[in-house]
Amino acid sequence: MDSSSLHAVALVCTLTPSPERSSSDLIADQFLAELAKHGMTTDKIRVVDHDVKPGVQTDMGNGDAWPALRERILAADILLVSTPTWAGHMSSVASRVVERLDAELSETDATGRPILYDKVAVVAVVGNEDGAHKISADLFQALNDYGYTIPAQGVTYWNGEAMHTTDYQDLDETPQVTASAMSAAAANAAHLAAALKISSYPKSAS
Repeated sequence: MDSSSLHAVALVCTLTPSPERSSSDLIADQFLAELAKHGMTTDKIRVVDHDVKPGVQTDMGNGDAWPALRERILAADILLVSTPTWAGHMSSVASRVVERLDAELSETDATGRPILYDKVAVVAVVGNEDGAHKISADLFQALNDYGYTIPAQGVTYWNGEAMHTTDYQDLDETPQVTASAMSAAAANAAHLAAALKISSYPKSAS
């Protein structure tokens, strides 16, 4: 499958504003680099840098930054959501992203299909506590409900040693298992997105 015409965007859901270092930002950069190996272009948004209002509409008004971010999300064939782990759950910023994407359930394309059909979603999770499996399960459920397709093994994660304070960004090198999972997720996402370009989902019969 030719993925050279594809575009990927990462939503980095760290709680840390730019330009401070962030483990979620680092793993997103690494994931996007893997996707770029398949010839696609990439984009990255650190969500906390933007005034994304709470709500479940595409535009909440009053200076809401989401409509501009939404344009970049809709322009992408692959969405990466990168989040830290907080008390075993995704960050509040990631939850805000999930809430805002809920508005796409009522949006359709020119043929009447859900607007997120034919788009692929992948996930990256970091944290020095357990929770990556639950976080990816929660994100995949929501993203799939909204219309995204999830590739085989579409997640990479790193959990640090329990009760310790080492961050992903403090490691001397990326652990082999994390890098291997990232490479597989990127390859599978690129393949799936290219396949959906060739053969789109049909319009529902209802």
